Amino acid sequence: MATAREIKRRIKSIKNTAQVTRAMETIAASRMRRAQQQVLSSRPYSKKAWEVLTYLARLPQSGEAVHPLLQQRQEKSIGLVLITADRGLAGGLNANMIRKAVAFLKEKDLPTQIIAVGKKGRDWMVRYGPPLRASFVNLGDRPTAVDIAPIARIVIEDYINRAYDGVYIGFTDFINTLRQEPTITKLLPIEPAEPTVPMAPDYIFEPDMNTVLDTVLRQFTEIQILQAVYEAIASEQSARMVAMRNATEAAEDLIADLTLSYNKARQQSITRELLDITGASEAMKKSD
Repeated sequence: MATAREIKRRIKSIKNTAQVTRAMETIAASRMRRAQQQVLSSRPYSKKAWEVLTYLARLPQSGEAVHPLLQQRQEKSIGLVLITADRGLAGGLNANMIRKAVAFLKEKDLPTQIIAVGKKGRDWMVRYGPPLRASFVNLGDRPTAVDIAPIARIVIEDYINRAYDGVYIGFTDFINTLRQEPTITKLLPIEPAEPTVPMAPDYIFEPDMNTVLDTVLRQFTEIQILQAVYEAIASEQSARMVAMRNATEAAEDLIADLTLSYNKARQQSITRELLDITGASEAMKKSD
């Protein structure tokens, strides 16, 4: 059994750890609130942008060539935009997303190029996954469209140039503070959806249909990537806050157990010393 001094030293060490995890929980909670506001405020616009994209995919083409981002092709190779965190200490968040991506790639069983957003996914793919097409790290907690533009440019240009026949995006979808789900959805080509309102038979585009579509499709695809990054950030901060709270509670439980062990060890030490004194006293009496 450890001595009282050793137990006391361990209690002090765990208290220091608990202070660190409590501070990290507070920081994560503050960032989580900002991230939640960010993702919730941008969701309606992103959802409506996606509705517009799928609506445009159903428009009659009036004899013009179909825009490349709307062309449906047989998948012989794919690209995957994998969004993970730059840091750990977020429970199983990154591992769950990577596990989901690995299962998806095994199911597809096609040549794949990875566009990694975040260090955790990038590092794993470098060691074990398909080749990296590009990687983007340190986007921060509040990225803007300017930060996302290079990712969208690579994805769109590669698809147009037939580097792959389909583009998917993997991110952790923020449900609530305690629940985040790894998700993979198709990004390109944009697939038509069933209309919810009657569609006009045709439209007139100025200066021409492809010019208008090219601008709209590129910008709205960029919005979908930005929203996925926002979802991942909110999920990361929520998962980190919960993980640090659990770590703090575990440390406090361990401190309570060690304090009990310390008191027992101290009591045993005192009892032992009293027995030694009593024994010595009895020995002196007998010698007299």
